[in-house]
Amino acid sequence: MNIGIVSLGLIGGSILKALADCGYNITAVTRNTYAIESAKQYTKNVSDDINTLSSCDVVFIASPINITLEMLDKLENIVSPNCIVLDCASVKEFVMQKKRPYKFIGSHPMAGTENNGFGASFKELFNGAKWVLTPAENINEHDINIVKEIINKTHAEIIISDAKEHDMAVALISHMPLLLSQALFNCASDNELAMKLASSGFRDMTRLAMSNLEMASDMRNFNAQNIDISINKLISSINFLKNAKDLKIYADIKNIRKNMYSGDGKNIL
Repeated sequence: MNIGIVSLGLIGGSILKALADCGYNITAVTRNTYAIESAKQYTKNVSDDINTLSSCDVVFIASPINITLEMLDKLENIVSPNCIVLDCASVKEFVMQKKRPYKFIGSHPMAGTENNGFGASFKELFNGAKWVLTPAENINEHDINIVKEIINKTHAEIIISDAKEHDMAVALISHMPLLLSQALFNCASDNELAMKLASSGFRDMTRLAMSNLEMASDMRNFNAQNIDISINKLISSINFLKNAKDLKIYADIKNIRKNMYSGDGKNIL
C-alpha cells in the first residue's frame, strides 16, 4: 500500500516513524529542508513536491490547522477518486463542510507534547492515545477498515465521532485547558515569590502554556464558539466551588480520573 504524509512536524513525523517499519511504501512531503534530510532514514521518497502523492492509496495531512483546507484543495487535482485522505486537525467541523472528489475522512490523533518539529517526533507518540475519525458521507465500511488497519499500527485507540460533537468535546478537555494553562501562568508570573516557590503542581498545570503558538492560535480561532461555551461552563463551576461549604460532592473525582488514564504519563494536548 502507498501511503502519503503531508508535513513532517510533530504529528506527521511521528506518523512516518510509527509506520516506517510496517511494510508500507511511504511518500512524505514537507517544505522544511531539515525534515527532508532527516526523514530520508525512514523513507527514500521525501521531497517538497506534493505531486509525488499522485499514486498514494491513503494520504495523511498533518499540516497546521490554518493551511489544512489549502492542502485538501491541492490534493483534489493530484490524487485519484479512490484515494482515502485524512487530515489531522484538532477541529473537525470546518474540514467536513465541502464534498471532495476523493474519499475524505476527518481525523484527529489526540496526542502531542509541548514540543514541535520533526526533531520532536517519535514513533511511540500515539501509543494508547485516542484517534478520532469523522468520516464523510461517501465513506463505506471497507474504507474505514483500511484506515483502521493503518492507525492500529501506531497503537492508537480509534473512536468514530460526529464532527460537531467532537469539536465540543475537545474544547472542554483540550482547547480550553490550553488557554487556562496560559492564563494561570500569566496570573502568577508577576509575583516574584510565587515564581520562586512554584513546584510540580504549577509545572504540570502550566505545561500546555509552552505549546506551539501557531497551534494554540489555530485552536482558539477555529473552535472559538465551543471554547467560549466551555469557559462559561468552567466559570459556573468555579463560582459553585467558591460558594460551597462542603466539597464532598467532588470526592469521587480521584477515582473517575484514575479510570480515565492508564498512568503511562503520556502528554495529551
